[in-house]
Amino acid sequence: MTIDFENKKYAKLKSADNDEFKDLVGGIIAPGENILQTYKAGRDGVVFTSKRLVAINVQGVTGKQKAVTVIPYAKIATYSVETASVIDIDSTLTVWVGGLGFFTFEFTAKSDVSAICRCINQCDD
Repeated sequence: MTIDFENKKYAKLKSADNDEFKDLVGGIIAPGENILQTYKAGRDGVVFTSKRLVAINVQGVTGKQKAVTVIPYAKIATYSVETASVIDIDSTLTVWVGGLGFFTFEFTAKSDVSAICRCINQCDD
């Protein structure tokens, strides 16, 4: 789930406990920064904090190697949301980061994408 500049789509993210990646993300976030939403797809995940999104890619057979990509909300130029419908049960969030292009995150139907938008909108950088 590290931001792959060739494959820019991350699919089937489900809501997870905020402690799921806390050991990994805890060393990255700043004092006063909080984990707001956590999503997981297999062993990989995305964590939305009060200041940034963190994409986590667990690699290898044992899962001991982890790649982490951090995007501060202040660097997101714009984003779009496609909510779930009766036929299309997934929600999609696409973010554009200046100089890097766009990345798409696909969430399962029960995910609260509006909460993610609030995370991005309330960026206090």
